Amino acid sequence: MAEPEDAKTASANKAPIPHYMKAISGSLGGIVEASCLQPIDVIKTRLQLDRGGAYKGIVHCGSTVARTEGVRALWKGLTPFATHLTLKYALRMGSNAVFQSAFKDSETGKLSNRGRLLSGFGAGVLEALAIVTPFEVVKIRLQQQKGLSLGLLKYKGPIHCARTIVREEGVLGLWAGAAPTVMRNGTNQAAMFTAKNAFDVLLWHKHEGDGKVLQPWQSMISGFLAGTAGPICTGPFDVVKTRLMAQSRDGEGGLKYRGMVHAIRTIYAEEGVLALWKGLLPRLMRIPPGQAIMWAVADQIIGLYENRYLHNAPI
Repeated sequence: MAEPEDAKTASANKAPIPHYMKAISGSLGGIVEASCLQPIDVIKTRLQLDRGGAYKGIVHCGSTVARTEGVRALWKGLTPFATHLTLKYALRMGSNAVFQSAFKDSETGKLSNRGRLLSGFGAGVLEALAIVTPFEVVKIRLQQQKGLSLGLLKYKGPIHCARTIVREEGVLGLWAGAAPTVMRNGTNQAAMFTAKNAFDVLLWHKHEGDGKVLQPWQSMISGFLAGTAGPICTGPFDVVKTRLMAQSRDGEGGLKYRGMVHAIRTIYAEEGVLALWKGLLPRLMRIPPGQAIMWAVADQIIGLYENRYLHNAPI
């Protein structure tokens, strides 16, 4: 969709929003998101790791965990999850802004759809390697543990879990499942940033840099819609990522899954094609609402900064 001339003129007369402000807005949005949606992430992980059919669905899984392990078990792994979301969104929003600046046309200052896709993919790859993979390895190892007694659990907490993994599996053990994580996050962010911008323009006539601050409910609608496509497209990568991160070496030092392609083939052969989309419903219950919450916070912070410091500011 082509931008109207007044939107182009408004954007041209404004200084760009600093990259660090986009990073800050993303990190604050991540804190709020993690606090609200951790139970859904725990349920998603348990369903993806369930090979014997112990859980009959989302509600049964959640009620079983709460009944047998206590309600607090639904917030297992919250510390690494909240920390990783805060750092992930800061890196995602900041690096995406940097990539977008690099891909903008040097003469017109416009960003093409191709440039927006590449910026989002680059941000997703960077966050997957630098933050997401090691934090999710620790989070998933903590979430898969069943029981109430801390003394009977292999991992006593996030730091103990990370140390145990490094000691038993080496430093690279914290990057188990890196390949599917890179594919999942790169594809997700390419789609998400492009879709969020498109929905802002289509629904609210909001153009980046025009000084217009969306209402929180408007940001939530755009963020929710932008967050729906990724889980459907990247379901197999997410299941494989979870399986690779959850596995540790057996008594003979072997691993069930030897890599991304081998894991996909094994899951397909043993459990059927639909197993590659296990946990899709809780992902759809978590990711789109999570994006809605994050963007509601981020858009308000960016908009307020833009209006206070950049309104009619010279470039």
